[in-house]
Amino acid sequence: MRGKILQLIAKNSKLTPEEIAKEINADPQQVAKEIKLMEENRVICGYNTLINYDNTDRELVTALIEVKVTPQRGDGYDKIAERIYRFDEVKAVYLMSGGFDLTVILEKSSLKEIALFVSDKLATIDSVTSTATHFVLKKYKDHGIVIERGDKKDRRMIISP
Repeated sequence: MRGKILQLIAKNSKLTPEEIAKEINADPQQVAKEIKLMEENRVICGYNTLINYDNTDRELVTALIEVKVTPQRGDGYDKIAERIYRFDEVKAVYLMSGGFDLTVILEKSSLKEIALFVSDKLATIDSVTSTATHFVLKKYKDHGIVIERGDKKDRRMIISP
């Protein structure tokens, strides 16, 4: 039951226990109890709303920052990651395999604000040896949700010889 509940609320966190119970043929009170238990055990860590800021008047720039670090003795990457994720502007931090150690995801209202974060906060951490910043140009799908459908009409003017 737990796996089915997680699948459903991962797609739509607004589902009520009654709606989930109906979908998986279970008792609504048992579903509510299971959700509460998963929240207490940090299986469910929170609920988010996915917003397409391109359809609002708010400017938002998303950056993915590759970070190379020197791991700390006894703590590895954990203390460095914690120091980074404590910054309010950081949306996510992931430990990676491959050519760099951490990915930091940041959302700010301008490229300049991201550049200032990288130069003033991130790059000044002792264990950080290098960074590479990538900017998201367009989001097509995020958290399993299609952001912009490809069925928009082509508004270009047709020019024929």
